[in-house]
Amino acid sequence: MDGHHVVVVGAGFGGLEAVHRLAGAPVRITVIDRRNHHLFQPLLYQVATAALGTAEIAWPIRHLLRRRREVTTLLGEVAGVDAERRAVKLADGEAISYDTLILATGSRHAYFGHDEWEPFAPGLKTLEDATTIRRHILLAFEEAERESDPARRAALLTFVIIGGGPTGVELAGTIAELARETLRSDFRSIDTRETRVVLIEAGPRLLAAFPDDLSDYAKKALERLGVEVKLGQAVTACDQDGVTFGAERLDAGTITWAAGVAASPAADWLGAPRDRAGRVIVEPDLTVPGRPEIFVIGDTASVKDEKGQPVPGIAPAAKQQGDYVAEVIRRRLAEKPAPPPFRYRHAGSLATIGKRAAVIDFGWIKLRGVIAWWIWGIAHIYFLIGVRNRLAVAMNWLWTYSFGQRSARLITQGDPAMLRRFRRV
Repeated sequence: MDGHHVVVVGAGFGGLEAVHRLAGAPVRITVIDRRNHHLFQPLLYQVATAALGTAEIAWPIRHLLRRRREVTTLLGEVAGVDAERRAVKLADGEAISYDTLILATGSRHAYFGHDEWEPFAPGLKTLEDATTIRRHILLAFEEAERESDPARRAALLTFVIIGGGPTGVELAGTIAELARETLRSDFRSIDTRETRVVLIEAGPRLLAAFPDDLSDYAKKALERLGVEVKLGQAVTACDQDGVTFGAERLDAGTITWAAGVAASPAADWLGAPRDRAGRVIVEPDLTVPGRPEIFVIGDTASVKDEKGQPVPGIAPAAKQQGDYVAEVIRRRLAEKPAPPPFRYRHAGSLATIGKRAAVIDFGWIKLRGVIAWWIWGIAHIYFLIGVRNRLAVAMNWLWTYSFGQRSARLITQGDPAMLRRFRRV
């Protein structure tokens, strides 16, 4: 097929939004992603904590774009970009030429110079991450059931979350409820209500992007669930047996990283200017300096809002950027004037604390508690793809809310030997 060729690397919120907004434009599109599915990341922690199954928050990219005859989907790993020859280089040696390139490659975990911690404290960015964390959590309870040494049993029933942003808060609250409600009648040798959930934040408060009063509410709500919140103490060591923070050593069977992210290597591919997190510093129209044919959006881009503050790396921001880039491309092809510079419209910040509380900051109004939780749930269900998924998630949440049970308590991707992971033989 002839015509202007747009290559989109990454089928996340920003990349797919750009593809959808280019429908009907005189272009052919190639979407490249290293996974075959689009992931609804805001609910990824619920897969990690056995509340939802993987198929309820992820959809095959090919299926989503099946009616777009001008769109070709490729499963592949991008290894670089030849900006001079206008080609995307894949890891298998193939090169995909483009007229316009959109890089929406997302972010990865950042361990602040301690990458050696990653094997002991996995982060949460992919379905594989979520099922790995779920496996670790459930295996810890299984091993504790068989452990006769009280000290080892206590360590196995200690769960540490590093990072007090929305992901850390949501993980901590949900793990606490899993232990105190869902699993309390499933075991005979242990009382899962004795589980310790410890949330460690290096900063002075949780949810730093939220107002102080909502941050304080989140801390108190977590503590009511039994979560121990440790503020102002950075983690200085992390290994297979636990963590060190401040002057305290804590033995723990499961550690989860929710403290920081870094951009994909897009800046390296382009030789482009970057910020401290590795994000490409883009022009006001989201193009790479000196490369008007290359756009960078989402978590990979360093964008400022009207107040000079960084645009947050959240789904609504990525979708707005994808929409904007599609409009720029349409105007260029129609030889119309370019639109005004990109402006981010912040719709609000949301975070949930267990199954009965949440905090919401709309700017003009702040909400907390059960009402905020219902609004949070409705908003997330609305943005899921497909009626079946919306119904499935809604029914799962209603069941969990009413009875405390979670339907996805499956240990997968492991062999029986993993059950001995913590055991001293």
